[in-house]
Amino acid sequence: MDLNADLGEGFGIWRLGDDEALLELVTSANVACGFHGGDPSTMRRVCSAAAERGVAIGAQVGYRDLAGFGRRHIAYAFEELRDEITYQLGALEAFCRPYRTRVRYLKPHGALYHAAACQESQAAAVVAAISDYDSDLPVLCPPGSVLAQLATGAGLRVVAEGFADRGYLANGALVPRSAPGALVTDPQEIAERAVRMATERAVTAVDGSVVPCPVESICLHGDTPGAVQAAALVRAALIDAGVPLRPFSTS
Repeated sequence: MDLNADLGEGFGIWRLGDDEALLELVTSANVACGFHGGDPSTMRRVCSAAAERGVAIGAQVGYRDLAGFGRRHIAYAFEELRDEITYQLGALEAFCRPYRTRVRYLKPHGALYHAAACQESQAAAVVAAISDYDSDLPVLCPPGSVLAQLATGAGLRVVAEGFADRGYLANGALVPRSAPGALVTDPQEIAERAVRMATERAVTAVDGSVVPCPVESICLHGDTPGAVQAAALVRAALIDAGVPLRPFSTS
């Protein structure tokens, strides 16, 4: 199982989460590319630290919305969204090169993640950007989503992702952040959910039902309260359950 986290989301004098501590625990790092969070110096710092630890680097691409942290929906034209995603990929790649590594996958962030999961126009823009940039680049996204379907149709590798620290609805969608149950904050519960995702390919929804969750990567948000403690417990629990931890993309 791959364990990923959203990192490098601060900018300027602002730091969000403990990137260095999480890089000791995860196998893949979704690095913000400067649009919803991050800046050039932050991108360099996180790429350097990830490369030093052998953590795979992925482009966490989002809307151009620093003020809203990329969590506000933007109705982009197809071409503009495609090009802004391509721009972010290239920016992060530039900071990988000094450390003899590269961008190994792409993951949409925030509102773009949710829009691409259900809106064909935005999903198509993500797929077009990856296809133009590097068709061997995997895309990390929800299983069965519109993005997963379009990416598969375009010949891209799709890596299904689950969230141990987010609530799920009975239909398999994430609970909106504005609704009760959106975040799971108890580290022990997060660890138990991660083990169930890895061993049973399932997760318990907020209504108590069991939802199929066939994933290859489990995400922990770096900005979730207690993220480092939760990540440490998740890692230990997965190892104790006999689940090997490694990046899904190593080439």
